[in-house]
Amino acid sequence: MRFFSQILLAGLLSLAFLPQGRSTEPSGPALSSVPELERGYHLLYEQKFSEAREVFQKWAAQNPGEPFGQVSLAASFLFEEFYLQRVLTSDYFLDDKRFLGGITGTPDPGRIKAFQDAVARARALAMDRLKRRPRDPEGLYSLTLCAGMQSDADSMLLKKHLDGLKHLKEANANAGMLLKDHPEAYDVYVASGIAYYVIGSLSPSARFFLWFGGIHGDKQLGMSQVQKTAENGHYLKPFAKILLALSARREKLNLLAQKNLKELAEEFPGNAVYDTEYAKAMGRPIPTTMGPAN
Repeated sequence: MRFFSQILLAGLLSLAFLPQGRSTEPSGPALSSVPELERGYHLLYEQKFSEAREVFQKWAAQNPGEPFGQVSLAASFLFEEFYLQRVLTSDYFLDDKRFLGGITGTPDPGRIKAFQDAVARARALAMDRLKRRPRDPEGLYSLTLCAGMQSDADSMLLKKHLDGLKHLKEANANAGMLLKDHPEAYDVYVASGIAYYVIGSLSPSARFFLWFGGIHGDKQLGMSQVQKTAENGHYLKPFAKILLALSARREKLNLLAQKNLKELAEEFPGNAVYDTEYAKAMGRPIPTTMGPAN
């Protein structure tokens, strides 16, 4: 009996030292759960932007080689400006002039600069990782999200639509490389999904012009990509849910909109935007008004 036990133990030890494949590859913060970052993003979706930034800044300082810290800081500035400009609301999404042309006012210059500076730092760190390891998942993940955020900022806030399209192509290229090795990186789908949807909502003549530039709009594809993040994403899952819900309202897909808004309102009860949008989608009186961001 002891002999068989020794054989079994030896077999187990030999398995432990065999090459294990992709699943044992060490995961960085963008592809795994980091409690500090989870807390920061929860604060972000509660519209506690300053508090979220403090969390991200502390984590980035403690992990200076990780680009995702700077990606998260950039997201905090972008989401705050989206909030102040009412971008993630039905007032914006259901107004074709604003939805297809951008905000009516101008974004805060200081906040935009802070966003762009954080993106530049994230890009530098990501490129450094990719120089050392060409298919580094953290580098590709961060570059994808940077390009996706820049595309959103360019098209929605700055009205630099051609620059937004260039960043869209970059996001798609990096996401494609990442997903070949890490199909579980569902957050990256939202980076290009909303852009595909917006371009697909343009007039046929505008889409025809963009087609020659290699940019293809497709509302159905865009919503399906956003839905992948909304259902299986990580840090950007709530962001994808609000985008999906508002797009669904444009397409008169009321049940899909109501489902996602209900989940957001329940997960973030202090977020007046989600409560308000859920009430609108249900045809109920608006329970509260949106207050200023902190």
